[in-house]
Amino acid sequence: MSALSMLAAPAAAHASAPTIAVGDFGSGRVGASVAALLGLAGAIVGALALARATGRIRTRFAAGIGRNGAFVALVAGTVGAALGLLVVVTAEGGLGTGNGLGGGIVALIVGVIAVVFGASALARFRRAAA
Repeated sequence: MSALSMLAAPAAAHASAPTIAVGDFGSGRVGASVAALLGLAGAIVGALALARATGRIRTRFAAGIGRNGAFVALVAGTVGAALGLLVVVTAEGGLGTGNGLGGGIVALIVGVIAVVFGASALARFRRAAA
């Protein structure tokens, strides 16, 4: 076997592999991306609200995040998780088919995390007020 044929074999195998267009962004992927970003925003705000409630963060940036941040985390996490669940339930095909199933699962998990952060922060704020 010559060196040239050894180098040509991987290129021929790569040329016959099916490709997915990068620009093909269907409704499942868009919905999953929106849900994941909404859940991520809720998780970040919920984490900041929880840090504020426990007294671990006392910066000017976190001064505006309090009970309202906990409510924002609850709402954003719930909506993100619900949209993620909707994408997971309506996705046709499995992972890697381009229908947004993987993104929907990520959105569902991140949304639940945001809800947990928001609920924990709200409970801490209520305990501190009592």
